[in-house]
Amino acid sequence: MPERAPRLLLDEDVWQGLALALREAGYDAVSVTEAGYKGLSDVEVLVEATAAGRAVLSHNIQDFAPLAEVCFFENRPHAGIVVARQFEKRELLRRVVALLETLTPEALANTLRFI
Repeated sequence: MPERAPRLLLDEDVWQGLALALREAGYDAVSVTEAGYKGLSDVEVLVEATAAGRAVLSHNIQDFAPLAEVCFFENRPHAGIVVARQFEKRELLRRVVALLETLTPEALANTLRFI
């Protein structure tokens, strides 16, 4: 694990057990349900994640990809947006860990990553 891995906020559509699996592996991850953000809009989730210094992980590519574009053109900073297709749980965990192993929070900030 890198010395400083990005911190994650998992959107509602992400397997909720992923946050626990990531924490057990030594990463800082929390689900929107755990954080008390369940039911918030995508924009509100991103605002809360940004305030907490967390990148958002979501399967909602169709909404978060355009949101990343809006942030870019409006020069609105965020801690990062990570989107993924629906994968089997083990594969999703593998892909997320691979991302966290290779990026610092600074490298993920203000970017859209597909895993």
